[in-house]
Amino acid sequence: MSEVSGQGRFPFYGPQGRLVLVDSALEAVRRGSTTVGIKTPKFAVLSSQIKPTHPLIEPSEKVFAIDYHVGATGSGYIGDTLQLIDTLRLEAQKHKLTFETPVDTESLAKHLSSYLHNYTTYAVRPQASSIILAGEDQTGIQMYHVDPSGTFFRGSGFAIGHESEIALDVITKGYSTDMDLDQTVGLAKKAIEKALGEKPVVETGVLAAGSQKFRKIPIDR
Repeated sequence: MSEVSGQGRFPFYGPQGRLVLVDSALEAVRRGSTTVGIKTPKFAVLSSQIKPTHPLIEPSEKVFAIDYHVGATGSGYIGDTLQLIDTLRLEAQKHKLTFETPVDTESLAKHLSSYLHNYTTYAVRPQASSIILAGEDQTGIQMYHVDPSGTFFRGSGFAIGHESEIALDVITKGYSTDMDLDQTVGLAKKAIEKALGEKPVVETGVLAAGSQKFRKIPIDR
């Protein structure tokens, strides 16, 4: 393995052309809390497993408000997730101060994508966290997934973290554009429960079309 001369320190590529450090970050995400996002034309739901902790330790927050109209959740190293959440919040505030309008969801996704991509350009540890964003703007309710490489996707259903393939399969089979809020929340919890093989404690945030207000709902223990 070698570095590209004259360009600073660049990340190492594996034998198959994959970025070794990014693959390690993605593996950390796969070991993280099972986390899902589901969007319909009327609702967006973000749900994440709260892993058990010592009885005297409060569990980490898993679902976050970025601005009043945008929420996010993540899976991977919680310290990295919190840094990415702060990055998104700062970008939302900068946009509001500069343009005097709320930031749109796509702009936030693109900003986070560029931020994470910078960690793949130089030989530093990539952020070991994937983020799911949901927000309402002039285009309606939108949802994005951004991974540690800076790759982002827009869609109606995402799953990250432990056994995410199982969770995504449950969402795909149960998804319908005319689900009401209770059905959407129920599908998110079902996907996480199926992936884990047990009934977990789940933190959930929801956004209803027209409200432009992301809010958390009480945790069902």
